[in-house]
Amino acid sequence: MSIETLKNALPEHARDLKLNLSSLAREPGLSEQQRWGVMLASAVATRQPAVIAAVQAEAEGRLAPEAVNAAKAAAAIMGMNNVYYRFSHLVGGDYKTMPPRLRMNVIGRPGIDKLDFELFSLAVSAINGCGACMQAHEHQVRQGGLSAAAVQAAVRIAAVVNGVAVALDGAFVGQRGESVAAA
Repeated sequence: MSIETLKNALPEHARDLKLNLSSLAREPGLSEQQRWGVMLASAVATRQPAVIAAVQAEAEGRLAPEAVNAAKAAAAIMGMNNVYYRFSHLVGGDYKTMPPRLRMNVIGRPGIDKLDFELFSLAVSAINGCGACMQAHEHQVRQGGLSAAAVQAAVRIAAVVNGVAVALDGAFVGQRGESVAAA
C-alpha cells in the first residue's frame, strides 16, 4: 500500500484530509528524516493498520533502517510514557514526585540524532494527548535549535496522519462494528 492508495481510500467526507495528506511529503522546515520519521511514528501511534502499512512502505524507501526503528521506538515508548506522565500530571499529589521506575533507555540512545527522536516523540505525544510530554519534548527540540515553524510542521503531520486514521476507521466499520480496513 502507498500514500496514494491511502488517499484514494479516504471517503468523500475526508476530502480535506486527502488534500492535507498530499502536502505532507513536502512539508517545509524539516529534514527528510524528520518529515518521514514523524510521519511513521505518528502512523504507528494511530494503531490503524492501513495507515501504518502505507506510511511504512513509503518511509522505508526514504529512511535508513535505524531511523525506521527509531520512529517505531518513539511510538512505542511514548505509548507507555504518555499514559504514565499524563496520569501523574493530572492526578498530581505524591505521584508527581515518585520515581516512574519505567525503563526508557531508547530515549537516551535512539540510534539516530537525538533531536530527531525527540521530534518523533513530540508528535506521538500530541496524538496521545499528554501535555506534560508535549511540553518536555517541545522544550528539548527548541533548545536543540528547531524553530517554532518546524515544531508546528511536525505536529501538523501528526494531526493529519491521525485524522486519516480516524476517517478510515469510520469509513470501514462493518455492520457488526468490526473494522475491515486491514482486510
